[in-house]
Amino acid sequence: QVQLVESGGGLVQAGESLRLSCAASGSIFHIVAMGWYRQAPGKERELVATINAGGGRDYADSIKGRFTISRDNAKNTVYLQMNSLKPVDSAVYYCNSRAYTSANTWGDYWGQGTQVTVSS
Repeated sequence: QVQLVESGGGLVQAGESLRLSCAASGSIFHIVAMGWYRQAPGKERELVATINAGGGRDYADSIKGRFTISRDNAKNTVYLQMNSLKPVDSAVYYCNSRAYTSANTWGDYWGQGTQVTVSS
């Protein structure tokens, strides 16, 4: 199993910044990709950003130019730098990892979520 622990959420005003962190631990053989998703009240969970082992990144259109995802492979940690935050960015942010726990066994793992609230 792989455990993901998120940190860095909180309450900020519009235009301010936050940095989320997510550390993976457990029976990790190889992490294929890590990423962030978010879910606002009454809405479905949506992709925010992902980064693969080679450093390739994918972003949702709504956050391009404002958010940056990065990864420390040695620490199995992914970060999400969020700048110019808007009230519409308010949501619970979930860390995700697609990881192998052995040479032929993989799974998708989720963190417990961290609340981000942006006031206007």
